[in-house]
Amino acid sequence: MTGVLEGVRVLDFGRYIAAPFCGALLGDLGAEVIRIDREGGNEDRWVNPVTDREEGALFLQVNRNKKGITLDITSPEGRGDFNDLLATADVVITNLPVAALQELGLDYDSLVRIKPDIIATNVSTFGPIGPFSDRVGFDGLAQAMSGAMHMTGDGITPTRTGVPWADFGTAFCATIGTLAALLEKKKSGKGQKVEAALLHTALTVASGYLVEQALIAPNYRAIVNRALTSGPNDCFKMKDGWLLVAIVGNPMFKRWCKLIGEPELVDDPRFKSDKLRGDNGALLSEKMQRWCTGRTLAEAMAELDKGRIPCAPALSLQQALDHPHVQDGGFLNAVAHPDLKQAASLVTTPFRLSRTPASIRHRAPLLDEHADELVREPKARARRAAKAKM
Repeated sequence: MTGVLEGVRVLDFGRYIAAPFCGALLGDLGAEVIRIDREGGNEDRWVNPVTDREEGALFLQVNRNKKGITLDITSPEGRGDFNDLLATADVVITNLPVAALQELGLDYDSLVRIKPDIIATNVSTFGPIGPFSDRVGFDGLAQAMSGAMHMTGDGITPTRTGVPWADFGTAFCATIGTLAALLEKKKSGKGQKVEAALLHTALTVASGYLVEQALIAPNYRAIVNRALTSGPNDCFKMKDGWLLVAIVGNPMFKRWCKLIGEPELVDDPRFKSDKLRGDNGALLSEKMQRWCTGRTLAEAMAELDKGRIPCAPALSLQQALDHPHVQDGGFLNAVAHPDLKQAASLVTTPFRLSRTPASIRHRAPLLDEHADELVREPKARARRAAKAKM
């Protein structure tokens, strides 16, 4: 079965997460994606090494379904090879500030002179406009500037999350924009710029709090795991671990009151709405913790599920990998690698299509693995064709 993007060629200069994962998602959908490293390999290839060649775990995840070459696009020969590839491409992915793109000749105006219908997708930290537009950065900076760190932790020390959600969220945004540009190109025959930014993504994720702050200025501060605008909505200690319970809305709150044996709480004026339950969340969390104490995770989850109360265990990384639902739910794909004694458990494409499914077809490329196929052999064929015309 062919992917929906079969026949689309993508040149991927992406580094670290947001831009490379955009390329990976396009590859999952069937595009031919070519990762372009500088000679010796780009630094993101070697972060958190897990293979014999010291390639990183995250590199394996966000560069699956790609071919790989090395090019020095600042040299005449490397630039010529890149221009030859560009002439055959539909999309170029980058993640650099505007000034750096222009310096390397990877900005849209430079690319379109060689391939008039090219789609140029660029990911940056702060976006193309504004006083920070030429600054470089990582996921944590977007978390910091969006208000997300202010809303995380104990309310004293701003705290970033342990996973790079702004990076991965921006990859989704860049992918949506690129797919929209490809769809429009079928109508007009023209390419365009696609831009996504970590800060824009982070502001979007924080937008509920930001809109509320702009309108009524509640000046919220983080309160660890307890929710600000509903309750009980918190993480609770069990006999054998921790359980997150999230109760939102009056019907669910009524079921919870019955479950813990305190139906009179439904008529308590302190708990008449989600907002009031958030304001008095500490008291509700105390009641829920008393109910949880002495119960195992399995016991509590069985009772909560019977009452249609959302809950989930707070798992370690290994527990997440080993959980039966993760194992059986199609979330992981074992992908073999020549430098690994066991297959890497890559997370599968985070959406599903019933008729034209996305898939992980092959591992991330070794450094310069496809240079013969993509650069050397086409150049040799061109030389032979030129000689035959003489």
